[in-house]
Amino acid sequence: MKGRVVSLVVLGVVFWAFVVGESYGADPQAQLGKTVYERRCAFCHGLSGNGHGTAEFVYKKKEGKIWKLYPRDFTFGSFKFRSTPTGSLPTDADLMRILTRGIPRSSMPAGRDLSDAEKNAVIQYIKTFSARWKNEQPGESIHVSAKPDYVGSPESVAKGEQVWKNMKCWECHGEQGKGDGTKSETIKDDMKRPILPFDFTIGALKRGSAPEDIYLAYTTGLDGTGMPSYEDSLNEEDRWNLVSYTQKLMGVVK
Repeated sequence: MKGRVVSLVVLGVVFWAFVVGESYGADPQAQLGKTVYERRCAFCHGLSGNGHGTAEFVYKKKEGKIWKLYPRDFTFGSFKFRSTPTGSLPTDADLMRILTRGIPRSSMPAGRDLSDAEKNAVIQYIKTFSARWKNEQPGESIHVSAKPDYVGSPESVAKGEQVWKNMKCWECHGEQGKGDGTKSETIKDDMKRPILPFDFTIGALKRGSAPEDIYLAYTTGLDGTGMPSYEDSLNEEDRWNLVSYTQKLMGVVK
């Protein structure tokens, strides 16, 4: 009887090893991606990618109020910082950029110490959390032409301020771009959680502070937030002028 029990235990261990091997061992990249994710990402984003890690949220105090800032939920398949049109999946290059550079003014660190193989592997592993990656292809990257010479000029800033007013950017971001607009306390993300409008007057922008980065943010929007895409509602010149005004709010130009 004892021999049978031992045999069953051994058989169970062998079967478990076979299942694990089928899932990851047969694919070295998948195993590497899982290892990197669990070591570097799961603490915030959770083992299942739902954003409920040990550090589920961090607190930010603004104007005497406490706000919760949540890690990205990968199960939604929705990403803010992309080069692709609003509502579409990002490219691998988009995800590689975030992994390498991190996201300023957030808890997302830069991963420059990771090898390209590790970053590529964890990108593929992140895709396993949402069915969108099985059913859809990433959108086509939007090409940003060279920054026009007029960007940052007083004339462009003045035109951009008018665009800011016409598009009612101030309702969320405030008259001075401090994130204190009349609707700033009513904005929610796709999961109906309160979120803060961005304050342009302090520090770097999350997507990047170069004019091209700002232009791309206005073109693609930030999926999962209240920030829309202006690709269809503003022509290229208006978007570049809006970049100029944003730079003024940032203190980059006068």
